[in-house]
Amino acid sequence: VLCISSVCQECEEMVDFEDVIAEPAGTYSFDGVWKASFTTFTVTKYWCYRLLTALVGIPLALVWGIFFAILSFIHIWAVVPCVKSYLIEIHCVSRVYSICIHTFCDPLFEAMGKCFSSIRISTTKGV
Repeated sequence: VLCISSVCQECEEMVDFEDVIAEPAGTYSFDGVWKASFTTFTVTKYWCYRLLTALVGIPLALVWGIFFAILSFIHIWAVVPCVKSYLIEIHCVSRVYSICIHTFCDPLFEAMGKCFSSIRISTTKGV
């Protein structure tokens, strides 16, 4: 997460002047230049963020609000009823399927089990 706001408390990292513009050890510019660069960077970052928030943030909030309202509407009025209807219908089908399996397959497998239960297999180890 990269945060531009100096007052954001949710972000773990923030963009600071020293992170963006850093002089290597042993190389230093004039103090006045460094202070003016720091002030320019900080003020520009602050006002660009505010300007972009005012110009783009409000329309994007409107777009995201509409998006999540539509998503909630579809979920409440379409998805959940369809899923509930499907579960009701599949329950009826599963009962019919269970009756068919118990009627036709259970006797078949029980008869096959009785037929094969008398078979004995023995193994001998040959030298």
